[in-house]
Amino acid sequence: MSASLRMPPHASRTSVLLVEPAAAARNILHTAASTFAHVESHAQFETARARVLIALFDVLVTNVRLGDYNGLHLVYLRPPARGAPCAIVYSDERDPGLAREAQRAGAFYEVATCLPVTLRAYVTGMLPVRDRRGLAIPDRRGVFRGGRRSWDRHLVRQIH
Repeated sequence: MSASLRMPPHASRTSVLLVEPAAAARNILHTAASTFAHVESHAQFETARARVLIALFDVLVTNVRLGDYNGLHLVYLRPPARGAPCAIVYSDERDPGLAREAQRAGAFYEVATCLPVTLRAYVTGMLPVRDRRGLAIPDRRGVFRGGRRSWDRHLVRQIH
């Protein structure tokens, strides 16, 4: 196994910190993730910030728009001494600038409409340590863009 892949967390210990200000979107994501992980949801940046600083989560999932704050701040607050969790930053539209900023912060970037479908793959899949997706690669399958995961590249080979 390559050292550039992050092992998926053990299913019995998988914990997800979900930060979404909109109640309807938070409920959809919470329901989607609770089938395979323990999910703690927060609507406010302040409460999520406190949890990021004191608790260890396997996966951090945050909307980039958190009122007066930016979800990327939570990504930067992950305590490196305890092992940085996988982080997923999402927004309502595909924004290449935001995607590059999330990649620089060590997070994966996703569009909110795709997240309920792709969240299981982020949490249970073998992810690269960093998001290395090329933003110019077209989405041929409707859900995943190329370069995301090792098994994703395997699927691309099967399609061609």
